[in-house]
Amino acid sequence: MTEFQDEKKVVSSIATPSSGSLNDDVKGVSSPARSASVSHVSLSEELGGTKDEYGSTPDHVFSDPAVAAHWAEVYERAGYENRHRFDPSFQWDASEERKLVRKIDFRIMLWAWIMFCSLDLHRKNINRAISDDMLPELGMNTNDFNYGQTIFLATFLLAELPSGLVAKKLGADRFIPMQIVSWSILSGAQVWITNKAHFYVIKALMGVAMGGFIPDIVLWLTYYYKSNELPLRLAFFWTALSTVNIVGSLMAAGILQMRGINGWSGWQWLFLIEALISLVVGIFAFVLMPPGPCQTKSWFRGRKNGWFSDREESIMVNRLLRDDPSKGDMNNREGVSAKGLLLAIQEWEMWPLYIIGVCAYIPPGPPGNYLSLILRTHGFTVFQSNLLTIPAYFLFACNLVVLSYFSKRFKERALIASISQWWMLPFLAAIVALPNNAGGVWVRYALLTGVLSYPYCHAILVAWNARNSNSVRTRAVSAALYNMFVQAGSIIYDNIYREDDKPLYKRGNKVLLAVVCLNIALFLLTKAFYVWRNRLKDEKWNAMTPEEQQEYVLTTKDEGPKRLDFRFAH
Repeated sequence: MTEFQDEKKVVSSIATPSSGSLNDDVKGVSSPARSASVSHVSLSEELGGTKDEYGSTPDHVFSDPAVAAHWAEVYERAGYENRHRFDPSFQWDASEERKLVRKIDFRIMLWAWIMFCSLDLHRKNINRAISDDMLPELGMNTNDFNYGQTIFLATFLLAELPSGLVAKKLGADRFIPMQIVSWSILSGAQVWITNKAHFYVIKALMGVAMGGFIPDIVLWLTYYYKSNELPLRLAFFWTALSTVNIVGSLMAAGILQMRGINGWSGWQWLFLIEALISLVVGIFAFVLMPPGPCQTKSWFRGRKNGWFSDREESIMVNRLLRDDPSKGDMNNREGVSAKGLLLAIQEWEMWPLYIIGVCAYIPPGPPGNYLSLILRTHGFTVFQSNLLTIPAYFLFACNLVVLSYFSKRFKERALIASISQWWMLPFLAAIVALPNNAGGVWVRYALLTGVLSYPYCHAILVAWNARNSNSVRTRAVSAALYNMFVQAGSIIYDNIYREDDKPLYKRGNKVLLAVVCLNIALFLLTKAFYVWRNRLKDEKWNAMTPEEQQEYVLTTKDEGPKRLDFRFAH
């Protein structure tokens, strides 16, 4: 079972707005008019055999006038910023939409990726700085470093939900640039730290500044992309991690050689130069982030026409709403109320994904944090240690895209995402089993590289979380909650490698191996859970007459994943 559309037969006359344009996706539903107006969006999807159809169709979710009138009232009542472009009778062809998606990729997705690079540049440069004797110069050891990272992640976690709520109220286009400028200034201030107390304070402030960036920007991306388009875009988005690690390692290999200039250490130059780079990104973010599809006009983006024509705006809005009508049930500058926040937190059917978020990224965390330092302890120079991290990051990027593609190709989330854990299992098992004096440095390096090149499933899980939220309110909160749980997992893994376990961290690696085994079970149990929940929804829905189903669609007060006409993806 994958989507509701693939799981059950429906009465084609019943529109089901909460689960998207159901009739466009039900197996076997077709018409000459629909076939004539649809084509595939890209060569990669054609080669993969997917059925991502573009172009308007006559049999969409708003084909029923009663349903269209119902949602028009919802959008008007919510003050949805794009409601003036909502038109159930609007038509466009596949070539127009294909061209528009490419334009959105360039204008929106590419800039989101650049902004994410500016975040990760400062999350990970500390791992390169410690290869330049930063810890002994500040009078710190491994445990002190772990405490600093824990402080950073704790404040990052605590800032996630408040940041998401502020961004929803102010608008991500206003709040995200403020975040980037803030963390750039704070990161640059690390040049002047002289002891571990300074280090702890700066890490705490940076956590506050960075917290919430990822869920905020993911929510912003949902304003432009359909649910089936998002996973591969998020896969590209998360290639920023490996890109920054590769480019950052190359930069560090050179910048750290500046030790002695102006009497500074190499790590001080690293923090200063990278802070200036991200500061430029933050300044440009103020003018390169439009609030939404119909709000691109500005002095920088063009006061008269903006980035998109009137017709392109109509295509963007109607294709999004026909895919998921719930995307118009809130204004993009409307805050989540206390009641709405509580209701979103109480969506207990989302919690299996949060639990996976805690555990899924623990196994590669400690090796990633300490790889360059481990290489230093085995006799490599600062320059060599930073360059030797690059192969793992390159393979990581390749595997990330491949895993996300296959998830989309086979419409499978849980089982495909679990491959990330199966990948790490043999490498960690070999590391644990390897005797202390056996194998040599290159064998251990190869095994650590194998662990860190795992296929990252975060893009799949974030898109999965957004898909199962099924409303803007739930999606805004669940994105922050999911990332909070991910950061909680980061706090855990930052304390697995300890000072008394150096240099091979045998005890810590046994813990990582156990967590991998736990994660495999969690993915399987989560799939079984959503299969069970969908079966219960099927029983209730099928027990209703077509008239009762229509009445439910038009009058229900159920929201988000609670709707009976919604099915969980898995």
